[in-house]
Amino acid sequence: MRDADNGARTRVVDRIVDYLDSAGVRHVFGVHGANVEDLYDAIHRSPGRMRGVIAKHEFSAGAMADGYHRASDRLAVVATTSGGGSLNLVPALGEAYASGVPVLALIGQPPTSLEGRGGFQDQSGLGGSLDGPALFSTVSRFCERVDKPDAIADLLPRAVRAALREGGPAVLLLPKDVQQAAATAEPPDLDEDATEPEDFGERVWRVLEGARRGGPTLIVAGSGVVRANARAALARFARSLGAWVAVEPDAKDVFDNHHPSFVGVAGANGHPSVRHCLQRASTVILAGTRFPQVARAGLEDALFGRTIVCFDRAPAYVADELPALQVGGDLRASLSRATERLEGLPCARPATPPHDGLHYLPHERSQGSRIALREVVETIAAAVPAEATVVSDAGNTGCGVLHFLPAPARGRYLLALGMGGMGFSFGAGLGAAFATGERTYVLAGDGSFFMHGMEVHTAIEHDLPVTFVVFNNNSHAACKSREELFYDSGHTFNEFRSSDIGAGVSAMFPGLRATTVRGLEELRAFLAETGRTRAPCLVSVEMRRDEMPPYLPFVPAEPATERTSPK
Repeated sequence: MRDADNGARTRVVDRIVDYLDSAGVRHVFGVHGANVEDLYDAIHRSPGRMRGVIAKHEFSAGAMADGYHRASDRLAVVATTSGGGSLNLVPALGEAYASGVPVLALIGQPPTSLEGRGGFQDQSGLGGSLDGPALFSTVSRFCERVDKPDAIADLLPRAVRAALREGGPAVLLLPKDVQQAAATAEPPDLDEDATEPEDFGERVWRVLEGARRGGPTLIVAGSGVVRANARAALARFARSLGAWVAVEPDAKDVFDNHHPSFVGVAGANGHPSVRHCLQRASTVILAGTRFPQVARAGLEDALFGRTIVCFDRAPAYVADELPALQVGGDLRASLSRATERLEGLPCARPATPPHDGLHYLPHERSQGSRIALREVVETIAAAVPAEATVVSDAGNTGCGVLHFLPAPARGRYLLALGMGGMGFSFGAGLGAAFATGERTYVLAGDGSFFMHGMEVHTAIEHDLPVTFVVFNNNSHAACKSREELFYDSGHTFNEFRSSDIGAGVSAMFPGLRATTVRGLEELRAFLAETGRTRAPCLVSVEMRRDEMPPYLPFVPAEPATERTSPK
């Protein structure tokens, strides 16, 4: 314990909390346990503004930290105990690793005196025990055990720096006795990164200047734009080139979805209008993305014959016969530098090349009592405030939301496609609400709800402004769709007995506004009523399990597509 008289004895956990508080961390997400309880005690005793938030499951705690960062661009922290608690965190760290989200994970460990001696939850790797450092090294950019108290002064800043600079989780494994020990050394202040742009090289300048004069150009923007705080720089850069702009699935909010130059989402769940513009473009610029498979699907063949420039720290994922010119360094600084030079050159084309609106993949329309995915999503979209955050899972629900719901004009749109874990949206939505204080919309299927939907209780405990919308088709619909399309067995593993999720949640949590709706007017009324409050709420929408989502692999060749004019 801390010295009650003069505070002279400062534990390792106190050093950690004081350092994170000074770095601006205001929430630590996790699940309590014996080997991490000292850290939570330090949070409670700290004179700073940091709060501990206890989730129902460690995966959701990690998703809260992930969503917290994506919604606010602030360092996110998760703290869990050893054993099964730490192992539950692995999928969330895997998502953050794959998506480049900086999360600091503080993982309690048994006391060092029990290592290699058959101790409960031993993860030291000694005596045949599970090797925690080896395990967590595979899902982190930085992983170290803190074996001595004063080592925290070096390891904590290094972990934070690695998470922020390299983009991904950093893990510190903290034995209980080390957490409790006195630490005399204090971690130094975190230094700031330089923001110098990359030296472009003459070939890149020639391509960019040619695009300015000749074009047309397609920009594909990714989540690196968010991490670099480069939305404004991207918009100005696009304007300087008179370029069309497409976005990756997990980066829908990096460019104004109602701008005349916006041509939609790239990839298997995206809009055919992206491909139409790519076929007309002579230059393709990747901004804050390596162009992964989820964004590249359905576009690979149309890339041939185009000059590709990649603004990212790492090379693009394109075929060897399609080499991309690389511009590394700080994205915002590099885009700004390019724009300043381009704006001094003549432009032979309009500032915003015309296109004929977004093209949609084939989809159903509502008929009578058969409400369709598109109309449900558009009803939700009409109720979402401009400052809100929207979070959706992958799967059929995510396909519909991504395809038909524009990103909030001044808010965020979060989608986990690094690992695509079901139920991610429940934790991430809460993390976003903690970060912004604005209403957050969690849009998930019933399968995701059954995995991690009890985080509704966490929202109730903290009175968060979160609207949970469960798309209930009583199935794992994406898996069922694949069974029907790709296998000729006439059998499904993915249909479930019907459940009334809205009524069940209402009965479980008296006082929570929760209901089940079966029509668009009921849904519209519920969203209008609850949107005027600051309280959490849940609505379960009864959906059909036989509707195919807008997803390119499910679409016959050369589909007819519907258009909407740009707004």
